[in-house]
Amino acid sequence: MALIKRKKKRKKVRYRRIVIKLSQRQQRSLINYCKARHTTPNKLIKKVIRPFLNGYDKEIPQDVLPTPNQLDLFDDEKER
Repeated sequence: MALIKRKKKRKKVRYRRIVIKLSQRQQRSLINYCKARHTTPNKLIKKVIRPFLNGYDKEIPQDVLPTPNQLDLFDDEKER
């Protein structure tokens, strides 16, 4: 009797909704840009922010954290 292997069920992806507000002029501009490039606003926005979404889920990147010199800028004023 042959054993039948079953496929593992994939984990369901959970999405989060993000809302942004645009003026009417900004919305018309976005729609016209997307029509000219044959894409959707959702795909365009995701493509633009993709570098910020990938790779930062576990820890904060070091280039975003302030350096110690930046923290000391206003300490001199307090001592006076």
